[in-house]
Amino acid sequence: MTHISSVPLYWRLQKHKYNLIGTKCITCDTVYFPPKTFCPGCRRRGKIEEATLCGKGKIVSYTIIRVPPEGFEKFTPYAVAIIELNERTRISGQIIGDVSKVETGKNVETVFRKISEDGDDGLIHYGLKWKLTE
Repeated sequence: MTHISSVPLYWRLQKHKYNLIGTKCITCDTVYFPPKTFCPGCRRRGKIEEATLCGKGKIVSYTIIRVPPEGFEKFTPYAVAIIELNERTRISGQIIGDVSKVETGKNVETVFRKISEDGDDGLIHYGLKWKLTE
């Protein structure tokens, strides 16, 4: 099934597609991703501001996808991991490269890659994935 994207929505969310942007409560110094509009810990006392995250972290847990959802067959096998960022928040993402080298505790950083496309003549979606670092 071919999916057709909303071009206006795609461009409106461009900043968040190409950058790892979360929020930070400057009251308690907690970082959130995805972004939050208020701090669950501080509640009304918290002051939230946008924060660009460094894009570096380590693998906390992972799985290897061998039977993919429709449209991702050509990428198998691929790894999806939970990554703890240097800012102490967690995010999930695809690890690119040799899946046999993916291990818990390995360091990763973001890279800009093709995510998907809307058919042969449709919009190409790019975004952030993760690569192992030494």
